[in-house]
Amino acid sequence: MTIDSRDKLFLRAFRNEATERPPFWLMRQAGRYLPEYLEVRATTSSFLEFCYTPEKATEVTLQPLRRYNFDAAILFCDILVIPDALGQKVQFVKGEGPQLEPIRTVEELSALSVENLHDHMAPVYETVSRLSKEIPETTALIGFAGAPWTVATYMVEGRGGTDYSNIKSWAADRPEEFSKLMDLLVEATSAYLIEQVRHGAEVIQVFDTWAGVLKGDQYDKWVIEPTRRIVDAVKAEFGEVPVIGFPKGSGPLYETYVEKTGVDGVGLDADVDLDWAAEKLQPKCLVQGNLDNQLLVKGGPEMEKRVKTILTKLGKGPFIFNLGHGIVPETPPENVARLAEIIHNWKK
Repeated sequence: MTIDSRDKLFLRAFRNEATERPPFWLMRQAGRYLPEYLEVRATTSSFLEFCYTPEKATEVTLQPLRRYNFDAAILFCDILVIPDALGQKVQFVKGEGPQLEPIRTVEELSALSVENLHDHMAPVYETVSRLSKEIPETTALIGFAGAPWTVATYMVEGRGGTDYSNIKSWAADRPEEFSKLMDLLVEATSAYLIEQVRHGAEVIQVFDTWAGVLKGDQYDKWVIEPTRRIVDAVKAEFGEVPVIGFPKGSGPLYETYVEKTGVDGVGLDADVDLDWAAEKLQPKCLVQGNLDNQLLVKGGPEMEKRVKTILTKLGKGPFIFNLGHGIVPETPPENVARLAEIIHNWKK
């Protein structure tokens, strides 16, 4: 018997329905901690080629489902395919991560265009279509993109791990110019996510990894407002598709983010207090999180205790178990297996 997609445990959680246990998935669940992933990765010449090869992207998305029976699969791709599709030079350097030719002036910005977005992203859409047919029928499919602020950070700084001085000064000193970049990213990201849903994505997650570097009106202007516009665009096309926002590092601004963006769920980083989240956020939307990824590396009693604490404190309301950030490469696969065992055996 074919399951109705509405009956998937993952999707029921967004409707705050009673579930036998919390659903779970892990950010970067397909990745370098798995030997089978590394085998596939070794067959590609570059990371972007990997993302744009549907059969390989599909395979590595399915790998962690086979091991751990997660309740959701997330499309294997990267947030930097958007600047790549817009025409910015993007490359991933081994041992150094992504490197981009920085965009810091209106003249450089004018060279970017959404004109070829969907043609460029056709392999990604094919991966989504394949996954929608190949994942287990009880598993939900998550599509995703980077939030405009985080993607713009990479585009302007040229790489991660900076002090954000270039993007902060552009946004604060020349906001009319910077708005043009953000408008372009809102347009491209909205169209990209909508097309993922058309090809089979059932949930959308918007990653704003660098949200926490902004405060006050800058946070409202460059984190909340662009995200709200993307949520509105997705909802205008697909009103029933849940959208999860992940504004990492937002601290007390998580509450404002939830109230103003219109997200259906919010991903919590490992620093968010559980009692505060249960009191302030869960009455407003589903919460997702927030095990420290270093505890997953460590494993053992300390990890198990924290997992059970999270399940107890957040499991009373709408909740999806996840990490506070992505799985890191040094994570032992057996620790993920133990985590999955605890959650599969948990009774709400």
